[in-house]
Amino acid sequence: MKSAKSLAVVALAGAAFVAGMVTTSLTKAASPRFPELTLAQMDDQQRPIADRIMKFSRIGISGPYHIWLRSPQAAKPIIDLMDYVRFQSSVPVRLREFSIMIQGRLWRSQVEWATHYDPAIKAGVAAETLAQLKTGKRPASMKPDEAAVYDFCTELFTKHAVSDETFARLHQYLNDQQIVDLTVLQGLYVTAASTMAMADQGLPAGWELAFKPGEP
Repeated sequence: MKSAKSLAVVALAGAAFVAGMVTTSLTKAASPRFPELTLAQMDDQQRPIADRIMKFSRIGISGPYHIWLRSPQAAKPIIDLMDYVRFQSSVPVRLREFSIMIQGRLWRSQVEWATHYDPAIKAGVAAETLAQLKTGKRPASMKPDEAAVYDFCTELFTKHAVSDETFARLHQYLNDQQIVDLTVLQGLYVTAASTMAMADQGLPAGWELAFKPGEP
């Protein structure tokens, strides 16, 4: 029988962040489907995972984290995978962050867009490119490797297939391991976005909505 860890990692790859030990009020739902956990509510399995999340998360245990913590056996391998594909991946940081922003736009994920905008800018993605991406259009200002990543990610997660032409163009910039790492990273952020969509999860208080009501 496969371990819980291996099953969770396989599920993440196939689906294709993702903290404060204090409660953070949410702005979207008056009665959250999953009220944010406090330290006092966590058990011995949940607390060590929350401690790990606290070390890197910009929003504490808000976003998908407090939801995942309801299932520590799932949360632990998810955070293990995140530790690699987000922070140690073979994919260059600029392309890593840009790809997360692509998923944020595809899902209109307020949390993914808000929390990864600054890291994407810091990594070298142009503000103009992100502004165009936010409108739902293919950015005209992308660098060649960013365009290859955009086409690959968009095609894979809207058509659920990748053409030979698109794959070959990406392969000009990324090797085999990097393409696999990019795909798994995208799957992870699909998992995060779908978790938050299921939970009707809003942004923590004080964060500005990226996608306003009525906008495409």
